[in-house]
Order: sequence, then structure tokens, then C-alpha cells
Amino acid sequence: MKAIVFTEKNKISYQDITTPSLEKEQVLIAVRASGMCHTDLEILRGNYGSSAFPLVPGHEYAGTVVQIGDEVTKVKVNDNVVVDPNIECGYCLSCQNNNAHLCETLGAYGVTVNGGFAQYSVVHQNALHDIEDLPFHIAALAEPLGCALNGVGAVNAGASNNALIFGAGPMGLLFALAAKDKGAKKITFVDISSDRLILAESMGFNAMQSNEENLANLNKEFDLVVDATGLIKVAEKLINFVCDGGKIMHLGVCPPDAKMEIAPFEIFRRQLTIAGSHSLNHHNITEALATIHNCIPELEKIVTHKLNAEDIATYMQKGSPIDSLKIQAVWDN
Repeated sequence: MKAIVFTEKNKISYQDITTPSLEKEQVLIAVRASGMCHTDLEILRGNYGSSAFPLVPGHEYAGTVVQIGDEVTKVKVNDNVVVDPNIECGYCLSCQNNNAHLCETLGAYGVTVNGGFAQYSVVHQNALHDIEDLPFHIAALAEPLGCALNGVGAVNAGASNNALIFGAGPMGLLFALAAKDKGAKKITFVDISSDRLILAESMGFNAMQSNEENLANLNKEFDLVVDATGLIKVAEKLINFVCDGGKIMHLGVCPPDAKMEIAPFEIFRRQLTIAGSHSLNHHNITEALATIHNCIPELEKIVTHKLNAEDIATYMQKGSPIDSLKIQAVWDN
């Protein structure tokens, strides 16, 4: 079968590999759609995961069951499914506290074991969820939408009356769609890209060009402020825009060595909540599948490129198109 393989750090190959065999509780799925994520690039650079190369990346994927192990009871051949990628130990304190996504030894399909940028993928039956008649490219958004929902839950974003999100990229838009579906009333995006702001407006959100003049009079104007850019210069200024008693969400992935200053007295005096969101917990996948049905037209706009896997490998090496949001590899097998 054909697959994208990270052969070693910073090395990519699109090549033939052996179709994997099954253990008793495993399932072979024919991959139909697999999304590219910035995390894939961090894995390639050795900045995330176990750096146990070679590796087939891809942790946002959906497909069709084509073979099942002898003890599989939860799915059957020809079922259409999406993958919940995280693999936890089940014993550490995070796992005991129902935070499997924060497991001390967290693994994942496409991160520490072979994932979805291949024609076929072997997955444990417990990691699969039925997608019924959802289009595969939409179902493959369940993982990133689940990550957004993890963040939405961390700050109860559905209760927000006036939210500000920096960054109208895929994760910012998914966060906003999830928050709106949960009941958030007014959501405003700030971005440097006019095209992305127009897209946000087409989804029913407010939009504002990122410049000093526009931001100058927004001090303490929002009950929820979100960074979805991963830029430290943005993250360190969120506190300026949140109202007293408000919440701050760090959704974007800043460089691991980036630092920012914040006064503990200000957090205390203004009674601020500052939260982060990493990955998704298992319940977020089922939550995402329910949410997807409420916003399919908007999600269609987020998937801007459906390509063959060889093209995806090229983009991983040379960079994504400037106008891209979510890029997916699609197969007809």
C-alpha cells in the first residue's frame, strides 16, 4: 500500500509499505480522508511525540472497515468510521482523573504509532466511532473539532456573551463554531488576513482587521479572549482585552521556550480564569460528531484542499498554499 512515511527526523517519503496484519481486537480500515495538522510538522521536526521513526503520520482520519480481528465486536465490515487517535496508559493520575489526553505516556495514531496518511490503517476497535452517512472529509474534522470542544469546555465558552478570538485559522474557526453551538452569543475574530475575516463573517461571526487602531479601544471589553495563533506577541496581550471576572483561553501552540510576564495580583484582583487546552479527551469525539451535524455548511468552507497523499507529502516538505485552511488527503482505494 502507499503511505507517507517520516523515515527520520526532517525526512519524508511517499512509498510502498506492507499492509499491516491484524491482532484479535484490531480493525483494518481503508482510509478515505486524512487531515494535515501543524502537529504533523512538529512530529517531523522531532518536537512532539516519541520521535520513534519511521512513522506513518496522520491523526485526523476517517474510513471504511474492510477487515476485523477475531475478537472485534464493536464494528463490522463496511462500517464507516472515524478514529479517536489518543492512546493512554489508564493508570497514571491524569488517567485516574478522567483526563486520558493528559496521560503521562500519551501516545496516538499518527504520532507514536502508524496513522492515517496511508491507504490502510490498523486501529483498535475501541478507537473507532460510527459516522453513519457523514461525508468522510467532514467526519475527519471530528478530531480537530474535538480539540476545540476540549477548549470550549475548559472555559465554558458556551456561556460567553462577548468573545474575542485572535486567529481565524482552522482551530479558531472550529472553536467559534463549537462555542456558538453551545450557546455563545457574540464572537468577534481578529486576524491579519482579509480573506479569513471574510470567511468568518460568512459563518455569522464579527470580524476585525488586526491593527493597533482597531484594538486600541477594546480594553476589558470581552468576557472570553482566545489565542488561536500560537504567537507569543498575541498570547501575552490577551489579559488586556478580558473583562474583570473573565476567562482567557490559550488554544494556539506557542513555541515551548516562549515566556510571558503576568502579574499574579492582577489575576487575583480581577478574578481572572486562565486556561489551556491540549488535544482532546475521549468524550470530545462523540461530542464533535453531534456538533458536526449542526454546522456542516460551515465545515465545508474549512476544508479548502482535498488532494492525493503524494501532494500532501510535498506540502509537508515545502509549506502549505497561502490560501489554505484544512488540507486533506483523500483516497478512493
